[in-house]
Amino acid sequence: MSSSELPIEAQLAPPKSSQTASQQAEIEAIVATQRQYFNSGKTRPLAFRQGQLQALRSAIQRYESQIQSALKQDFGKSAFEAYATEIGFVLDELTHTLKHLPEWVEPEEVKTPLVHQPGSSQIVYEPFGVTLIIAPWNYPFQLLMDPLIGALAAGNCAVVKPSELTPATSRVMTELIKNTFDPHYVTSLEGGTEVSEVLLDQQFDYIFFTGSTRVGRIVMEKAAKHLTPVTLELGGKSPCIVDRGVPLEITARRIVWGKFLNAGQTCVAPDYILVPPEMKVDLIQEMARCLQDFYGTDPRQSPDYARIVNENHFDRLTSMIRPEQVALGGQHDRKERYIAPTILSPVDWDDPLMNEELFGPLLPVLTYRSLEEVIEKIQSRPRPLALYLFSENKAHQQMIVNRLSFGGGCINDTVIHLATPYLPFGGVGTSGMGSYHGRFSFETFSHRKALMQRQLKFDVPLRYPPYPGWKEKVVRRIMK
Repeated sequence: MSSSELPIEAQLAPPKSSQTASQQAEIEAIVATQRQYFNSGKTRPLAFRQGQLQALRSAIQRYESQIQSALKQDFGKSAFEAYATEIGFVLDELTHTLKHLPEWVEPEEVKTPLVHQPGSSQIVYEPFGVTLIIAPWNYPFQLLMDPLIGALAAGNCAVVKPSELTPATSRVMTELIKNTFDPHYVTSLEGGTEVSEVLLDQQFDYIFFTGSTRVGRIVMEKAAKHLTPVTLELGGKSPCIVDRGVPLEITARRIVWGKFLNAGQTCVAPDYILVPPEMKVDLIQEMARCLQDFYGTDPRQSPDYARIVNENHFDRLTSMIRPEQVALGGQHDRKERYIAPTILSPVDWDDPLMNEELFGPLLPVLTYRSLEEVIEKIQSRPRPLALYLFSENKAHQQMIVNRLSFGGGCINDTVIHLATPYLPFGGVGTSGMGSYHGRFSFETFSHRKALMQRQLKFDVPLRYPPYPGWKEKVVRRIMK
């Protein structure tokens, strides 16, 4: 997520004077009752976890039309985009988790060294306990429900905090959770700064935060007070490198789709393009054709093109549009929170557009002479959440993958790497820590407990004093 998205719940200023003692007491009571519920052992059995995940799936299916309407109200999201990137995404994750959970919860047998024989060793996956999930606004349903699936699959209780910047979706999710789960097990708390502040002052057993790098630092600092482990899903400027010799039509189509999905408000959207100078004009022309194919001659009239989440975000984005840089688009309407898909060129590395993640429908196009130049420039900047390379040159592919650090990405596509449960999704460095999706979600919300089992029928005296010289010789031979 962008450091400039500035959700109210993420602006963790000191609690406002309007915050009442009763609200703080209520949150403290919720955490306490969830810990009591967890300690009772009710959340641990596989059958219980499966039943709760099935209940969540049924609830999402019942609320599907309300969720779509809420996303339309908050963003202007089309029914297709709301389902494909939010509702269907979560349902697919649920199906995958329910299918594989019985094998995931089984202890993992591992080898036992010779020096510890006879014996057996295993890794036992146990839940952390009471977890906190703080969700952002850009995919408000998916980015709250997806980590919640992992928390419940691992056997935890959960307090979830949706974003108030998407109030319609927040209300629906809170109602869905209230009508599906015992509040001692899962609770959704709406509100702004004061709620987030009180929540982060509580002692949770795990915190999962999705948002900006700036606020991620605050969350980590708060968690450190209680030595609470965290997953931070943050963001950064994700480059899209176009190599020489690629077919521009399909390249442009995949870049345009990934960039302007949700009006560019996607944490893994291509943030800027790097293209050889001799290909720049052709690539921009091809992207212009794709935009017309996708959204028509006036994207404002397209039912498939979303809106900016609020006026503050709109103002930040439009302040970066300089007319002399607009190669395509640039039109905007504050009342509608509409910004047209905008391609910007010429742009260089020192341009203000390159100072922060854009998190909107602005796409700068920069040029490069060699991949060495690209590598040097990207290495000099914070490590991105995603990286995309369009190239049919195997040596170039390996060069980029081996020499650049990034959370995840695609070769010859954009964004879709996060839509599979078989790949971990997460950042590196300032773009985040930890990962989730599929089994990785289950593992994120599980403590790996090491366990060795021995027998009492036989005991090797080698380890016990006294230690004559022959014992040291044996140990040296075994422990090479």
